[in-house]
Amino acid sequence: MGITVEDEAQGTSGLRVLLIDDDEAIARSVARLFRLHDISVEHLGAIAQVEEFLSHPEAAERYDVILLDVNLPQMSGLEILRRLRANRATASVVMLTGDNSASTATEAMRAGAFDYIVKPMVNNSLIDVVTLAASKTEYIRHAQQPPSAEAEALIGDGQAMRTLRARLQQLARTSANVLVIGETGSGKELVARTLHRLSERRDRPFVALNCGAIPDGLIDSELFGHTRGAFTGATSARPGVFVEADGGTLFLDEIGEMPSQVQVRLLRTLQEREVRAVGGDGVRSIDVRIISATHVDLPRAVAESKFRSDLLFRLDVVNLHVPPLRERREDIPALVAHLLRRNAGGRSLELSTDALEAILGYGWPGNVRELDNAIQHAAALTGGERIEVHALPESVLASSRFSAHTQPASGSSPALVTASGSDPSLAVVDDGVSLTDAKRKASQDFEKAYLIRVLELAKGSISAAARIAGIDRTNFRRLLQRHGIDSSKYRG
Repeated sequence: MGITVEDEAQGTSGLRVLLIDDDEAIARSVARLFRLHDISVEHLGAIAQVEEFLSHPEAAERYDVILLDVNLPQMSGLEILRRLRANRATASVVMLTGDNSASTATEAMRAGAFDYIVKPMVNNSLIDVVTLAASKTEYIRHAQQPPSAEAEALIGDGQAMRTLRARLQQLARTSANVLVIGETGSGKELVARTLHRLSERRDRPFVALNCGAIPDGLIDSELFGHTRGAFTGATSARPGVFVEADGGTLFLDEIGEMPSQVQVRLLRTLQEREVRAVGGDGVRSIDVRIISATHVDLPRAVAESKFRSDLLFRLDVVNLHVPPLRERREDIPALVAHLLRRNAGGRSLELSTDALEAILGYGWPGNVRELDNAIQHAAALTGGERIEVHALPESVLASSRFSAHTQPASGSSPALVTASGSDPSLAVVDDGVSLTDAKRKASQDFEKAYLIRVLELAKGSISAAARIAGIDRTNFRRLLQRHGIDSSKYRG
């Protein structure tokens, strides 16, 4: 299918948008805006082009978001939306219109639109809507895929994950020792297990030991084994993890926590490729690949004489960096879909748009492990099949502008404290103004002040502010546009 595109903007962000609108001026404005944000956009303006596009259901899958004008000549945008949904298009559809009536918005949302924007809308608010809509598309597409055997630490199509997977494929062909560097909860052990699974040692043991979780007096025995009677309580001999992993892979987690005296024995074991059990006289040869991991800055530990430089050289033949989740936000929708499927308990759980927005807005200091815990938390508190935003942990909500204090008690409305000291009830009425006009003016002033105040309470989040106001997000945004209010001014 050929699509004639005028004023096409080619972006580098990977986000692809299709604009269906007969207004060429709007198309050019959108293209310029998207170009500034590295978003690719293609434009269909003629009905013949739209019909050609709809005749190929798979064409919609090329795009992350479709911006669709409601009032097209010869064909209603709502009809196009229904045909897209009938074709099972997964791209999120955002409706564009000059009609700000609530009935049109409601009809669009019921027909399956992700959101509804009143023209003119060529500003950063459009970028916010498109970015969130693209994340929703990514989540839906991954949720519809068959379960993946991929470890969650490696899920995602962002550049960081593609680079990490390529390095793992390279390292799998060697037996070089690898140091995995990353923050707590980022998935260092899952990376190590993946490297073992890809290597020729996959049929031999993978043994993991957390060096920071073993008392100093026992770590020698855990590593190298001991003979019977070697120390008090040693009622039987045990081989130690080096022997258990012989022929396979030994993963030493939190290697930076290893006591100095044990570092000496570990270095000798790596040099000689043999171990001597505690209390034993003989040695045993071993063939083990060492993958170690740490969140500690080992070069600094070496400089501070807390870690041996010669041991670091042995362990860090090649290093792998596992990026924190905050540096690969583009992978979050796919991760959420994977973790939802795993933690659903047999249910068909889905995530609301507000919940996804809260997840995307959080910093995730605990990385993938914290995200997994948050999904488990939300799944446990959800009785149906749809996870709403307030099923998420409060730590996520507070940092994502969805904190509990923005929610009115059931059946009540929040008290309004007017913005900037304004009080619509004290509006000055010019002489000669009719009661009807005065009431209309006072009502408009009150409405604007109310909208500004709830935006302040919600820290600029349209979703949270709409919940306070007790109306849906689309109609709330329509009111903001009517009063010329920019929600981005209230973020922070």
